[in-house]
Amino acid sequence: MVGSIVGSNMAATDARFLSSNFGKSFSINTRIHRFHDRSQIVIPRAQSSSPSPTPPSDKKKTKTRPGTTTTKESEETSAKKLDVAPPSAQSPPSPPTLKLDDVNPVGLGRRSRQIFDEVWRKFSGLGQMSRTTRPDEQETLDSLLIREGPMCEFAVPGAQNVTVLVVGATSRIGRIVVRKLMLRGYTVKALVRKQDEEVMNMLPRSVDIVVGDVGEPSTLKSAVESCNKIIYCATARSTITADLTRVDHLGVYNLTKAFQDYNNRLAQLRAGKSSKSKLLISKFKSAESLEGWEIRQGTYFQDTTASKYDGGMDAKFEFTETERAEFSGYVFTRGGYVELSKKLSLPLGATLDRYEGLVLSVGGNGRSYVVILEAGPTSDMSQSKQYFARISTKAGFCRVRVPFSAFRPVNPEDPPLDPFLVHTLTIRFEPKRQRPVDGLAAAQQDLRSFSLVFEYIKALPAGQETDFILVSCTGSGVEPNRREQVLKAKRAGEDSLRRSGLGYTIIRPGPLKEEPGGQRALIFDQGNRISQSISCADVADICVKALHDSTARNKSFDVCHEYVAEQGLELYELVAHLPDKANNYLTPALSVLEKNT
Repeated sequence: MVGSIVGSNMAATDARFLSSNFGKSFSINTRIHRFHDRSQIVIPRAQSSSPSPTPPSDKKKTKTRPGTTTTKESEETSAKKLDVAPPSAQSPPSPPTLKLDDVNPVGLGRRSRQIFDEVWRKFSGLGQMSRTTRPDEQETLDSLLIREGPMCEFAVPGAQNVTVLVVGATSRIGRIVVRKLMLRGYTVKALVRKQDEEVMNMLPRSVDIVVGDVGEPSTLKSAVESCNKIIYCATARSTITADLTRVDHLGVYNLTKAFQDYNNRLAQLRAGKSSKSKLLISKFKSAESLEGWEIRQGTYFQDTTASKYDGGMDAKFEFTETERAEFSGYVFTRGGYVELSKKLSLPLGATLDRYEGLVLSVGGNGRSYVVILEAGPTSDMSQSKQYFARISTKAGFCRVRVPFSAFRPVNPEDPPLDPFLVHTLTIRFEPKRQRPVDGLAAAQQDLRSFSLVFEYIKALPAGQETDFILVSCTGSGVEPNRREQVLKAKRAGEDSLRRSGLGYTIIRPGPLKEEPGGQRALIFDQGNRISQSISCADVADICVKALHDSTARNKSFDVCHEYVAEQGLELYELVAHLPDKANNYLTPALSVLEKNT
């Protein structure tokens, strides 16, 4: 797979700060100067109280927020610092004089950031109960956010109608994701394990904090309420296997299930109509649900000599005493197979071309199967064509996702699958390509026998955007003695997300670094080949951009900073990209990557 490198060092765009008067308590004016260098410099002119506290005095104080007071003297002091005449002055304001310290990009960035935060806190605090303010000593985080401006635009159309749940909101990536979402106008919910003062200080006041644990499904119902999308940044804080499984594997599974249950409840309230509702094809809950399914046997070739020693094959599909629909049997014939087939009977007005694939909820002994779809005009079955896709199951119950794009024609000369023409579904078992299942005893590893329990078969709705963004890892930078455990839990969480039926985006960043974002080009790749690091701010920016990018739906990819390879060891093709007005670097980068199935 050829990766792609996309330049993200973009020309600085004009910054726009909204001058507004909330309750006539303050006003902000800004003056923007453009310099011919790499930095964007903003010189603010303020007529509001200084964000820094003033020494105590006998003058009357006006309380602006907990821990901050304002006096006439402080107004004069802050005005002098910014070269602005105090409000009480009678003479017209003089032009601002610039000094060497005044055009320091870091100092200007921090000062403008403080003023913008003051505007945002007062705006978001209107009509809300105030809580303990954050300390201003967050230079590390501010340095990540101040200089990332050229990578993004603040305004996102329709963001005010989208609620995003951020899991792991206090993590290194999660804290930046929260602020990026707020600056773009999203409604943000944060899932935290405990609500204490330290957590409250890490998050902006307008964030809706929900207390819960991803390892406890009962606590997630309120977290996903009214949410449209989820960004999962949580990761286990220890290398204990139980913690890794609880957060990185079961945590993802529990949250996807809670989100799906919430979407199903919405569909029921809307008379069963929802863009995220699945189409039920078969649900195996009684003996009557097995009607219409047929068992067939066959061989790929006939070996007369070997047939003398074949043990035969057999299969059955029955509703057991434990009230389970079980397809089981064995195939000892060389080149033989058994299959379960049914002609589809969809609800009136429903066609599979409105859906993107199938999802099967099944259980058994972990064998692999071949799903076959027959498509063609029902009036002339002789014109039907067959398409197949291979699936793998696990020991025990699991959900298997099979997108229609994964089906290939049996005859290579046939056209691609048209879901609208599908009329028959077949599930085939064949002994070849079977692999032993980890964790089962050797006596249970006869690869010629199988058992497959069906719960339901549904069609997945097609969508244009992703529903669930998962931040995983490549394993680079993880200590060797814990890398295998971490990757096993991460990959299990990724797998559960793919099988959930939600539109997903899985981001595997390289080793994380605490540095400003938007300063270096990014490499997007698949195949676990990257080893370079990446800043937390760049990963957060990718998460936010992937929310509405159709090319990111159902994609898994690795990402890191650009690096220069030694001659003869180049792994990546350099793809030149000029950023458009929206600074869209994600679409061209992901368009060359394959979708994961």
